[in-house]
Amino acid sequence: MTMFVYTTIACAIFSFLCIIFQIHRRRCCKYPILIDYTFLGMLPSLLWNLWNIHDFLAALLKQHRGSGEFMGPWFTKMNYFITSDPMNVHHIMSKRFDNYVKGHEFHEIFEAFGDGIFNADSKTWKYNRSLLHSIFKQRSFELFQEKIIQNKLERSLIPLLDHVQQQGSVVDLQDVFNRFTFDNICSVVLGCDPNCLSIDFPDVACEKAFDQIEECIFYRHVVPRSVWRLQQLLQVGQEKKMTKACKEFDQFIYSNIESKRVELRKGTKNIDEMGDLLTTLMNEEKGSQVVQHDDKFLRDAAFNLFVAGRDTITSALTWLFYLVATHPLVETKILEEIKEHFGTINIDQKKLGVDEVKKLVYLHGAICEAIRLFPPIPFERKKAIKGDVLPSGHIINPNTIILFSLYSMGRFEEIWGEDCLEFKPERWISERGSIVHEPSYKFFSFNAGPRTCLGKDLSFIQVKMIAIAILSKYCVQVVDGHVPILSHSIVLLMKNGLKVRITKR
Repeated sequence: MTMFVYTTIACAIFSFLCIIFQIHRRRCCKYPILIDYTFLGMLPSLLWNLWNIHDFLAALLKQHRGSGEFMGPWFTKMNYFITSDPMNVHHIMSKRFDNYVKGHEFHEIFEAFGDGIFNADSKTWKYNRSLLHSIFKQRSFELFQEKIIQNKLERSLIPLLDHVQQQGSVVDLQDVFNRFTFDNICSVVLGCDPNCLSIDFPDVACEKAFDQIEECIFYRHVVPRSVWRLQQLLQVGQEKKMTKACKEFDQFIYSNIESKRVELRKGTKNIDEMGDLLTTLMNEEKGSQVVQHDDKFLRDAAFNLFVAGRDTITSALTWLFYLVATHPLVETKILEEIKEHFGTINIDQKKLGVDEVKKLVYLHGAICEAIRLFPPIPFERKKAIKGDVLPSGHIINPNTIILFSLYSMGRFEEIWGEDCLEFKPERWISERGSIVHEPSYKFFSFNAGPRTCLGKDLSFIQVKMIAIAILSKYCVQVVDGHVPILSHSIVLLMKNGLKVRITKR
């Protein structure tokens, strides 16, 4: 009760200050994109529109030619330069790559990522990237992932969808994808399957903890550092949830690391027959006399791979199926392409191999469109080391935090044309019928420059295999009246899920 009273009083004071400061003059700001309240900066406007933050920022950036400043409260360091200008992206991510880093503040906000590839800079980042690149480029790893997905489709996803179809019930397809990708990434990274995806939809603690961590990281972006640091110290609010979730997920990761070490010490499994990434990284450790991969390194590597290979795939699949289900002509063309390449619509999962799915150009275009309009990672963050002048003419001072709005980039006519809001897979197909490859600084969903996503090709393969397996057997219909709501997370999911009915073709 006491906490409720304090919270109510704090909210009342904050609201009163917003009203009072609204009549004050706007602070001098060269490139403002939000209403600037004295002392409180632009934060009240941001919080007021938090429910629709991505579309709100897209509209503002469009008004200000793709770039502008966000000024936080005077007592904080919440001052950012926000941009969706492709030329600025190219400049920062490629031409002046060495001048822009993740930085200390990024590492604090994303502390759950540890020293993994997403959080790291300089030598640590280069080592992580080189190590993972050497693994991902191997044909054997591609085939290992193919086998994992095929097994999961045959043993879990198809039986579950058959059950849902027979029951005639509504199912949250996003939850299904969440469970599928979590099981899949556990198998690929850790060599274990927690069986989140089953007919009874079990609550799996480590999966829920992972979701909670990502939600808490999002909120660290929209409140002053001093606020979430205080919450962290007092263990209240989002930070209490963050601490509990991190403890839960770390326990899951570390227990798998210990089990794997025991297996390797006892020699109960032949290391050459185990293709999971954790075993591979331990094998790298065994063969190296320079770098020793301790448990912390393996934990951080695993966590980062979970982010890269789980929620991003869930996001891509969820938005793809929503868009396909609401665009019948696109669905028809995808089915025609499947029949043309496989000779039938009723495909055996075992025939869904890496080489076969790579040939589906129209489906590839549909996936690109889905992640153009709904990028799995809706924003990217960098910090300037030295002062700079961007192609847009904006002056960047040393230590400036730069936010890229990827969501906004997919909605700018200057980048994608007047039909930028339309779902058109044809946009990605040339006159000769081949895939159109747009520059990464324009199609920023897989990052750009030296930090371009290492798992891009593997992601397309996985999404195609799952999409073909479902679309060839079932018709997915969005429940009448269901309108997706964008989630508040570092990954762009649907807050209210994707409610659908499944029928057999």
